[in-house]
Amino acid sequence: MMEKTQWHPVALSSDVQQGPVGVRLLDEDLVLWRDAAGVANAFVDRCPHRGARLSLGRVNEGNLECPYHGWQFADSGQCVKVPAVPSFTPPPQHCVKSFGVQEACGLIWVQLQAADVPLPVFEAEDDARLRKVSCGPYDVAASAPRIIENFLDMSHFGFVHEGWLGSRDATEMSPYNVENTAFGVKATNCKAVQPLSNLHSTKPAQVHYTYEVTGPYTALLTKIPEEGTTKDGWREAIGLFICPITPECSRVWFRLAVADFESSDEQLQAFQHTIFTQDQPVLESQLPKPLPLDPRAELHSSADRMSAAYRRYLKASGVTFGVC
Repeated sequence: MMEKTQWHPVALSSDVQQGPVGVRLLDEDLVLWRDAAGVANAFVDRCPHRGARLSLGRVNEGNLECPYHGWQFADSGQCVKVPAVPSFTPPPQHCVKSFGVQEACGLIWVQLQAADVPLPVFEAEDDARLRKVSCGPYDVAASAPRIIENFLDMSHFGFVHEGWLGSRDATEMSPYNVENTAFGVKATNCKAVQPLSNLHSTKPAQVHYTYEVTGPYTALLTKIPEEGTTKDGWREAIGLFICPITPECSRVWFRLAVADFESSDEQLQAFQHTIFTQDQPVLESQLPKPLPLDPRAELHSSADRMSAAYRRYLKASGVTFGVC
């Protein structure tokens, strides 16, 4: 399954501190924990001794300790201590399966199958002129591809986000450009008239969007409102990062990168929360829950060029989790 070779977000970095944390990725239970150096690790959440959940244990002297019999495992996954037999030196086969871990964009990312695959790109993360704020997680009863496709879709603004990102009086979409990239697909010259395009909007504005898919379950957007309709110099980039828990259930984070150093985190998060919780019930209502990749399975219009390109990208990439 190609999805196992990809990097997936599984938790906020700040949520994994003192003790182990259980998470689920691609139908597999994992445990996250930090060693004595503060480095994040990911193991199968199952002790190889008697099958107890390691996430119920604790970190002891830089090792992960099983809650059942106190077996301890180093960051490599190797068992280094069996308390019932202190003189015993565990052989190499006394180990728990470990996975690749990286931290970026305020998140812990896990790769279930080793492969030379880079983390999804979010260039705004390295822009010191933009402030970064994390939003989420949101647990959503929808497949990751359905959530990505919704993020890429502007033609629902006037209905799902009426009075915020769109209006029923201005639903026509201008033609926009779609192209393939080295990492996925990209849409440029996307325009929408929005009553309240962001936290600092003072009047309706035409907003220019760029959308980009940089991994099967990762998408980015940048948005710039027309001059004079919001705070001077306002620009915004948003990363959508999804953990595919099961084929029909996902955990979602947003990463904001904004030219706003005055508003509180809570104010920025509240605006994003309002928008996504308008999307969530519609996403959870969609059937089938997996995203259909057969172009004949659902109807399309010219406004759906980006979502059609995303579906072709998933099919060409060999993605099978969350699609049908």
